[in-house]
Amino acid sequence: MDTSDQHIQEQMAELARGAQDLLLPAELETKLKRGTPLKIKAGFDPTAPDLHLGHTVLVNKMRQFQQFGHEVIFLIGDFTGLIGDPTGRNATRPRLTPEDVRANARTYEQQIFRILDKAKTRVDFNSRWFSPMSAAELIEIAARHTVARMLERDDFSTRYKGNQPIAIHEFLYPLVQGYDSVALKADVELGGTDQKFNLLVGRQLQQHYGQEPQVVLTVPLLEGLDGVNKMSKSLGNYVAINDGADDMFGKLMSISDTLMWRYFELLSFRPLGDIAALKRAIDEGRNPRDVKFELASEIVSRFHDLAAAKTALANFQARFAQKTLPTDLPLTTIAAPDGPLTLTAVLTAAGLAASGSEARRKIAEGAVRIDGEKVLDAAMRLNEGETHIVQLGPRRFARVKVQKG
Repeated sequence: MDTSDQHIQEQMAELARGAQDLLLPAELETKLKRGTPLKIKAGFDPTAPDLHLGHTVLVNKMRQFQQFGHEVIFLIGDFTGLIGDPTGRNATRPRLTPEDVRANARTYEQQIFRILDKAKTRVDFNSRWFSPMSAAELIEIAARHTVARMLERDDFSTRYKGNQPIAIHEFLYPLVQGYDSVALKADVELGGTDQKFNLLVGRQLQQHYGQEPQVVLTVPLLEGLDGVNKMSKSLGNYVAINDGADDMFGKLMSISDTLMWRYFELLSFRPLGDIAALKRAIDEGRNPRDVKFELASEIVSRFHDLAAAKTALANFQARFAQKTLPTDLPLTTIAAPDGPLTLTAVLTAAGLAASGSEARRKIAEGAVRIDGEKVLDAAMRLNEGETHIVQLGPRRFARVKVQKG
């Protein structure tokens, strides 16, 4: 590997891009100067079947290390997933079943190679060393840490002071995650900013076991589409990397002009100089919408292809910029055993609203259209045999037919 000062500094600069913490830069520089590929570890608990763009901030950083010739280890926490990560929680996290963990882990393996080079990525599972471990060996790991140190962690401290229960197995989680670094002899561990405590436990355990401590690099938590909360499937503010091209494009176009730059910084592969040039262009009068087109096209191309991104852009422009309605929607047939259906019933039956109360609220807000025309009457009825395009908000459509049944 190239160990020239210039190349080392280029690596350091690129790896620092979008990072929140780098502990400690001097240690990373020393490791890089040795000229041998480093072991880069990042762990993912398979708590849900789909990865979203928030997860890819970390995977993108792994990709950078990979491009510099280092060994990337995508560690699936099939053992830690059974414990449940308590990070950021004000209550004990429900535990997953082994079947849930295995099913979710399989989907992770399929999804990560949309970003990482499969031939250069090592996928491992921490059950490989934990499942055969004896109780005595686990107690030996637990003896390396104290309760006082655990209570230094913000979420544990908050729960303890608020008389909220903390289960004993939750104290094991940072130790188990930290021991992963010992088992893998990691040189660098990556994680979100909320994982900083756990990553530092890994450094401590490596020192206890006579290993050189890993460098810790944290990346920010990506805000979701609402621009407030971190991207989360449970909050509904996410873009899944398995989303269809049109849906992914539309979701990205829904973010604010301010949030767009955060997404450019953390998700785009474009050079920072190019992004700075886009900001200058907007300052000089370019429409932010057109720049957002570039962001959405880049992301859709990455997870689909260039042709899909071009089609998604054309569909978006036709649907929203030109105010035309989509014509390629599947037909949803809704049974009407007692005659015409109210609009609220149609919205819920078509899956556009979760409940009748939400449907009525959206109608009152002016967010509902029938065949392109705004409807404010929740009592409006759709007759048997009629087919309509029903729209809720800017991006949700359904083609429905009311049918006697």
